[in-house]
Amino acid sequence: MFELHQSSSPEWLEAVMIDFDSFLLDHAACERKASATAMLFVVRYPDREALIAPLIDVALEELEHFKMVYAIIQERGLTLQRDTKDPYVNALLKHVRTGRDERLMDRLIVGAVLEARGCERFGMIADALPPGQVKEFYVEFTRSEARHHGLYLRLAREYFADDLVEARHTWFLDREAEIVRDLPLRAALH
Repeated sequence: MFELHQSSSPEWLEAVMIDFDSFLLDHAACERKASATAMLFVVRYPDREALIAPLIDVALEELEHFKMVYAIIQERGLTLQRDTKDPYVNALLKHVRTGRDERLMDRLIVGAVLEARGCERFGMIADALPPGQVKEFYVEFTRSEARHHGLYLRLAREYFADDLVEARHTWFLDREAEIVRDLPLRAALH
């Protein structure tokens, strides 16, 4: 499994549960962006064959999650919102190095970190929701994020030495902990 260097606060969960509709709209956007990001690896690194099939699968799964969240949004009479920049994701991406190989390693590790945080937070939400279909969706989202976290790290290790991946993963987890501590509380995944 994985270990984040900063746990999400109960106050974050409270903000989400108070305004779950806003959270759902943000969650839908995150799933759509996660699908597009997985496909971006396929487009940018067609020569890295070990990435192609697994990340196509991730893109499809994330798109299916978007569809599931969209169905909940429709049931609640909500309307999808225009994209906004995610301050958490953008703060992480500022640390991605340039250079084709360095960028690939960092983007795979950032993917793993994003999925780890999603796993933790979806798990918190699943635990807080009453029994029913929405709770079951969040249980499944939690499992999926854990699988994706492991996949992104395995793909990084496919192309880079284990010690380099582990060092960079730890470094990104430290940065991510700082970012999470500084994030304002809002009804959003990040």
